[in-house]
This record gives sequence, structure tokens and C-alpha cells, in this order.
Amino acid sequence: MDDFQLLLVETSISMDELRQMAQKTFGGLVKAVVDVNIELMVVDAELHSDEEELLLEHGSMQEDLWGINLYPDKAAEEFIEYDSMINLRPAFGNSSRSVDDPCIRERIQQIVSRLVTA
Repeated sequence: MDDFQLLLVETSISMDELRQMAQKTFGGLVKAVVDVNIELMVVDAELHSDEEELLLEHGSMQEDLWGINLYPDKAAEEFIEYDSMINLRPAFGNSSRSVDDPCIRERIQQIVSRLVTA
């Protein structure tokens, strides 16, 4: 699939834009990586690691980056899925593909809620 555009979201992205990305690629989801320190995210890549790399090039720190999947057509409680291979980091206290720390999950949810508009 070469329909990916790697978009750095610093201010906002609409739900309609996410829907269009999802339809062009995975059909129902958009991969994203969120920087919980500087409060931005990258969307629209085949791999979370590609988004992670872009953020690292922009000065993000590894321990602040978390991979998620966004489901623009699902209900609010199912909109964010905390699942990515980049989250598997035992050295930083995360021993699964999920985001184990509920405080970090809440931080991700707040950032995504601010950046994704109706």
C-alpha cells in the first residue's frame, strides 16, 4: 500500500480526514503515534515504527512515544485502541503491546481528544 502520507498533527485533524485515511488503507483504522510530552501525534503510516521515526527526528524522546490505532467509525469508548509493537518496552516499564499505565492511557486520550475535531 503506497497511499500513506505520514502527517504530523500539531494543531488538529478532523474525524472526516481520519475516515478518508482509513478507507484508503486499512479500511477501518488509522495508525498513530502520540508524544505524551510535547502533545502531538503522527498519523497515516503503514507501520507505527515509521511514525515513531518521524517523531524521533523531530526531537521526541523514545519513552514519550506510544502507538495507538484510531477507529473513526466506532463509538467514543472504542475510538482508541492502545496496541502497537512499539509499546513493548520492558526497559521503560511496559511489558506488553498495550499501554499498561492507566495514567499514560489517560494522557493519550486527552491529547487525541484535543487534536481530533468533529
